[in-house]
Amino acid sequence: MTRSSNVPATIPALGGDASLNRYLSEIRKFPLLTPEQEYMLAKRYQEHQDPEAAAQLVTSHLRLVAKIAMGYRGYGLPVAELISEGNIGLMQGVKKFEPDRGFRLATYAMWWIRASIQEFILRSWSLVKIGTTAAQKKLFFNLRRMKNQIEAFDDGDLHPDDVAKIATDLGVSEDEVVSMNRRMAMGGDTSLNVSVNEDGEGQWQDWLVDDRPLQDETIASAQERDVRHDMLLDAMDDLNEREKHILQERRLAEEPKTLEELSQVYGVSRERVRQIEVRAFEKLQRAMMRLAGEKRLATVG
Repeated sequence: MTRSSNVPATIPALGGDASLNRYLSEIRKFPLLTPEQEYMLAKRYQEHQDPEAAAQLVTSHLRLVAKIAMGYRGYGLPVAELISEGNIGLMQGVKKFEPDRGFRLATYAMWWIRASIQEFILRSWSLVKIGTTAAQKKLFFNLRRMKNQIEAFDDGDLHPDDVAKIATDLGVSEDEVVSMNRRMAMGGDTSLNVSVNEDGEGQWQDWLVDDRPLQDETIASAQERDVRHDMLLDAMDDLNEREKHILQERRLAEEPKTLEELSQVYGVSRERVRQIEVRAFEKLQRAMMRLAGEKRLATVG
């Protein structure tokens, strides 16, 4: 790890890609936590800053970090460094996790893990001038996926029609799409035949496994998702119609509306819309915490 943390040094050493095989084997030894174990450890850390509780929460999710980091290996950066940055994000997620909201740590920490990895990639690619806005970052991390969708597999310049479609879908200029595509083509992809250890025996392709979860994991995730969805719907009942609509358009919509757009809908200032949004979100948080507490009491009972 490259930064300090108050989590005990129980994470296996990750010095570079040469030691990656050993690291991936070691993190498989850490047991996964049941929801009850996770909740109790999270409460211990939240209320008493227990470093051992934090360490158990971190180590039980190291496999999640490695899996997410593998998804970013196409940017030409050492996977060991991606994992290291993802681990830092995981620690931040553990530090800020609030177990009484009724969500699992993995669901919450995934945002912190991805954010930490993406920021590291952006710093490494030196996108000081072309990756500063949210739209440009969205372009950087979605360009490969969109090229695959339109079957633009060549490393050369994109067809003008493809450039226009990507620019429209991601809300950036066509010049930005062309520039980003050329810059990423220069970076190159990491070969799946590259060795991951010093003796040259292991290759990246050996670690490509079926990403689909096991059947019991799928069922558990679906049940948890349904519970969260039902709780969200119940919590939304605490909001009035205007608060509900603004919160949906600003935080729950796939393409969020701007403050300006909503200010025109309601005939108020952008600042007033922002105030309503913040108040609505705080009310929703309180309602979710109340419902999560009621659910936990019902389960214990």
